[in-house]
Amino acid sequence: MRYQGREVDIEGRVRLVMESTLTARDRVGVQDFVLLENHNSEAAFIENLRRRFRENLIYTYIGSVLVSVNPYKELEIYSKPQMERYRGVSFYEISPHIYAVSDNTYRAMRTTSRDQCILISGESGAGKTEASKKILLYYAATCPASHHMSTLGDRLLQSNPILEAFGNAKTLRNDNSSRFGKYMDVQFDFKGVPVGGHILNYLLEKSRVVQQNHGERNFHIFYQLLDGGGNELLQMLGLERNPLSYQYLVKGSCSKVSSISDKNNWKVLMNALSVIGFTDEDQKNLLDIIASILHLGNTQFGEGEEGEAHITTEIPIANVAKLLGLEASSLSGALTHKKLTAKGEEMIIPLNFEQAMSSRDALAKAVYGRTFTWLVEKINQSLALKDDVDHSNKTFPVIGLLDIYGFEVLQRNSFEQFCINYCSEKLQQLFIELTLRSEQEEYTTEGIAWEMVKYFDNKIICDLIEEKHKGIIAILDEECLRPGETSDESFLEKLEDTLGGHPHFVTHKLANGKTRKVMSREEFRLLHYAGEVNYNVNGFLEKNNDSLNRTVKEVVCQSDNRIISQCFSREEVMDQKRPQMAATHFKNSLLKLMENLMTKEPSYVRCIKPNDVKQPGHFDEVLVRHQVRYLGLMENLRVRRAGFAYRRSFEAFLQRYKPLCPETWPNWCGRLEDGVATLVNHLGYQEEEYKLGRSKIFIRFPRTLFLTEDALQAKKPEIALTLQTSWRGYRERAKYKRIRHAIIVIQSAWRGMKARQRARRRRQAAELIRRFIKGFIYRHEDYCPENDYFLDHVRYSFLMKLSKNLPTSVLDKSWLASPPSVSEASEHLRKLHMRNMVMKYCIRIQPEWKNQLTQKVVASEIFKDQKDNYPQSVGKLFLDSRIEHDQINLKVLQTLGSDKVQYAVPVTKYDRRGFKPRSRQLLLSNTFAVLVDKTKIKQRIDYASLGGISVSSLSDGMVILHIPSEDKKQKGDVLLHCYHVIELVTKLALIARMLNHINIKPGSVRFAGARGNESFVDFVRGPELKVAKGKRGHLLVTAPRINAT
Repeated sequence: MRYQGREVDIEGRVRLVMESTLTARDRVGVQDFVLLENHNSEAAFIENLRRRFRENLIYTYIGSVLVSVNPYKELEIYSKPQMERYRGVSFYEISPHIYAVSDNTYRAMRTTSRDQCILISGESGAGKTEASKKILLYYAATCPASHHMSTLGDRLLQSNPILEAFGNAKTLRNDNSSRFGKYMDVQFDFKGVPVGGHILNYLLEKSRVVQQNHGERNFHIFYQLLDGGGNELLQMLGLERNPLSYQYLVKGSCSKVSSISDKNNWKVLMNALSVIGFTDEDQKNLLDIIASILHLGNTQFGEGEEGEAHITTEIPIANVAKLLGLEASSLSGALTHKKLTAKGEEMIIPLNFEQAMSSRDALAKAVYGRTFTWLVEKINQSLALKDDVDHSNKTFPVIGLLDIYGFEVLQRNSFEQFCINYCSEKLQQLFIELTLRSEQEEYTTEGIAWEMVKYFDNKIICDLIEEKHKGIIAILDEECLRPGETSDESFLEKLEDTLGGHPHFVTHKLANGKTRKVMSREEFRLLHYAGEVNYNVNGFLEKNNDSLNRTVKEVVCQSDNRIISQCFSREEVMDQKRPQMAATHFKNSLLKLMENLMTKEPSYVRCIKPNDVKQPGHFDEVLVRHQVRYLGLMENLRVRRAGFAYRRSFEAFLQRYKPLCPETWPNWCGRLEDGVATLVNHLGYQEEEYKLGRSKIFIRFPRTLFLTEDALQAKKPEIALTLQTSWRGYRERAKYKRIRHAIIVIQSAWRGMKARQRARRRRQAAELIRRFIKGFIYRHEDYCPENDYFLDHVRYSFLMKLSKNLPTSVLDKSWLASPPSVSEASEHLRKLHMRNMVMKYCIRIQPEWKNQLTQKVVASEIFKDQKDNYPQSVGKLFLDSRIEHDQINLKVLQTLGSDKVQYAVPVTKYDRRGFKPRSRQLLLSNTFAVLVDKTKIKQRIDYASLGGISVSSLSDGMVILHIPSEDKKQKGDVLLHCYHVIELVTKLALIARMLNHINIKPGSVRFAGARGNESFVDFVRGPELKVAKGKRGHLLVTAPRINAT
C-alpha cells in the first residue's frame, strides 16, 4: 500500500507496521477504528470508511474485527505474492486484509490446538461469499501441501460453484445472492494440513422456487441448464431453451442478467460435479429432478361443476412422472385429492383449485429443498476424512467459516426476514459476549484491572422470539397446531394478547397514533438491536407449516429416482408423528450452531456494500450508515474502546519509539518493561493515559498515540542526519582502507605479470624466427615438420590478402595470383566465390525482373543467331501487354469470361485469299488465343490445336500459326505481322508451351491457304520492309538488312 512505512524489527528483517500509516491519517483515515479520536461519532466512523474506500483501501479493523467494503471491481491485492506477504506475520504488523484474519486464525489453531471460526456477515451483495472464497484460496495456497490436501483443496473450492448454482439467485440487491446460510468446517491434522471438511446449510429460501419478486430470478441452476445444456440433453429432459416457457421462471420477469453467463457457469458446474465425485447416474438423477420441477410448474388445473380440481395439462404431468420414475395417474390423483383418516376409516377428498395449486407448489418446494439437503450431504461425503489419513489423533482441530445472512430489512418483510433477523440477534448476542470475554481475558493475562462495560444486552429480544410457551416462535407453532380455523390474522391477535406489554413489540392495534400511520393492520414491529423492523404476517402460518400432503408423500416415496427415494423415505409416511415446524427447526439448528461457535475462538468479518447499483467508486452514505447500524459496528467499537484504545507488546513499542528518548536510543540493554517505562516517562505520559501489563503497554486515548507518532515523524530528519553522518564517515574510512590495500595488491601482481610476459615473449620470438628460417630453406619440399610453419604462414597470408581483394561483381573475372602451394585451393575458392555471388545476385532479383529474365532466356534460346532483328530486342524490356486494358472492348472481355488475358498486342492479319491486310488485336489467354476486330472475336485458336509457329530469319515481323487441316472449325493457317515479333513469339511459346514447335526458316515458308491449298511466303532482303502479293500467288515479304553494331 502506498501509505505504509518500513521498519526493521529485532531480528533485522523489514516489516510494514500499522503505526506507519498514522502520518497519512488525514488522507486515508486510520486502519483501526479503535484509533478514532471521536469513537462515539457515527459520522466520524463513516468518514473514515469513505476516506479509505476512496483510496481503494477496502479493509479496516475494529480491534480484531475486519470491516470489508465491496469495491465492485478487481483489485490487485489477492495475488500469490500478497498471500506470502501476510503469511506468518503478526496481526497488526501489516495493513488490514482478509488474508491477515485467515493467517491469524490458522496460526492460533496451530499454536493453541483450539478450534477456530471466522464469522462472515453482511447484507446481500456485500461480498460475504467472495470473502469466504478468498479465505479458502488462502488456505489452499499457503497450508502445507500433500497429494490428499491438493485433492481436498480442489474439492473445497469446487463446492462453491455447486452450492451457488443450487442455492444462489439474482435478487434486486445482488446478482449472485446466497439464499441460504452456510457453515463450513475445515479439519486439519497435527502438521496443519487440511484433511477434511463438513458443510451445514440453514434456511434455504424454498419459496423462491415457485415465486419471485419482480426483477428477481429463480435459482441459477434452472437458467444454467436451459442455456448451457446440450440439445440432446434438453430433448431427453423434455425441455425448451427459452426460460419464458416455464411458469416458475417468468414471475420475476428477469430471465437474463448481463453480469451472468449461464452458459459458462454451466461448464464450471459440470466440472465441479466431476471433481466432487458425482457419478454420471447422480448427475442424471439430479438434472431429472431440476427438469421435473420446471414441468411441475407448467402443470395447470381446472375446476369442475362442484369445485373439484382436475389437471388440464397432460404433457407436463406426464413429463414429471417420467423424470421422477412415478405413475402419472397416481401423481395426478395425489395433486388433486387428499386422504383423511377419521375413526379408523380412510376417506379420499377432492381438492379445490386453490388447494391443488398449493399442493403442486408444496411438492416443488419440498423436492427442491430436500434435493439441496442431499446435495450438501453428498459434498460432505466427498470432503470427509479419508482412510489414508492418520486417525491416531482423534480430535482434529477445525477452522469454521460461517457465511450467513446479515440483518435484512426489505420493503415487505415476511417469515424469511423474521428468521434471518432472529439469527442476526443471536449472532450479535454471541459477538458481544465473546468480544467482552476476549477483552477480559487479555486484561486478566496482562494484570490490568477489568472495568465493567455498559452495553445493550439483546437477550430481551432473543427471549421475545425464542422463549418457551411465550415467545413468538412458540405462539406461531401453537397457532399452526391448534384445531379449528386458523389464519395469519388469528396468529397476530394471539401475539397481541400474549406480548402486548413487551417494550420491543408493537402492532397497529397497540401502537400510538403516529406509529399507526406507517404500519398496516397485518404487521407487527420488533425493536431489534439494529433498529425497528415491520413484519407482515401474511404467509407466516403456511411457511411455518412447510408440510407436504401425506397423499403426495405416499406417491413420491415410490420414485425410481435414487435421490428422491433417499429424500422421501417410506418410514416418513408411516410415521404418524407431526414433523417439526420450520421456525422451531431453524431455532434448534441455530441453538446448535451457537453451542458449536461457543466452543471455538471466533474471528469476525463484517461486509458492507457501498451502493445499491454495484458501481465502483460510488459511496452511498445513507446506505452505509444503515448497514453500520444493522451490523452493530458502533456498539462493537464502543465495547472495544471502553478500556484502552491501543495495545502493543513491549518489544514492538520500544523498537518503534526508542529514538524519542536519549536513554533508549540507539539500543536498550536492560529489561523491556524498564525500557518502555523509561521511554513513556521521558515522553511525559500521564498516569491515566496508559498502563503497563506483563508483556504489553496499554494506551487509553488515541490522541496520546498520535502525539507520539507525530513526535517520531518530527524526530526522523534528525535521526536520519545522524545516521547519514555516521554512515558516510564509516563508509569513507572503509573505502580508503580497501582502496589502499587493493592498490598494493594490484601493483605487486602487475609488476610480476609484466616481467613474466616479457620473458615469455622473448622466448616465443626466438623460437618463431628459427622455425621461419628453417621453413624458408625447405619451402620446396613436401609438407613436413621442417616447413609446416612457413607454409602455413604463406597460406594464411594469401587467404588474408585474398579476403581483402575478392571480386565484387559477377562480371569481374579477376582473381589474385596464388603461390604454388595453394593453387588448387585458390581455384576451388574462386569457383565457390563466383557461385556465391551468382546466388546472391539471383536472390536479390525481384519477381518481375525474374520473370523478365526468364522470357529473355527463352527468347535467346529461340532466336539467338537465328533471326536478324533479335540483337536489337535484347536491350528492350518485354511488356506485360502492348494494349491497355481499357482499349480491349468490354463485350470481348465478357465473352472471354473467367479466362484472363495474359498478353495483348496489335497485329496485321493477311487473308489467305488475296493477302488483304486487316488490323486486329491478338489476345493470349491461358488456353487459347483470339483475334479481335474491334468488338467482335473473329477467330479463336486453341493451343491444343496449334500445330506450330513459323518465322523467317530476316528482320521482318511475320508470324505464321500452323493449324492442322483436321480442325474443321479453322480455315487454315494464320498469317500475322507484328512489330514486336520477338516478344510475341516468346510469350506465345511460354503460354502455349510450344518451345519445341517454333520454326525459323530462311527463304520461303509453306502454309495452308484457303480450302486446304498450299501456298508460300517468300522472304527476301530489300531496302525497306514491304509485304505484297508476288509471283505464282505467293506472298512476298521484303525485309531490310540490319547492320550489327
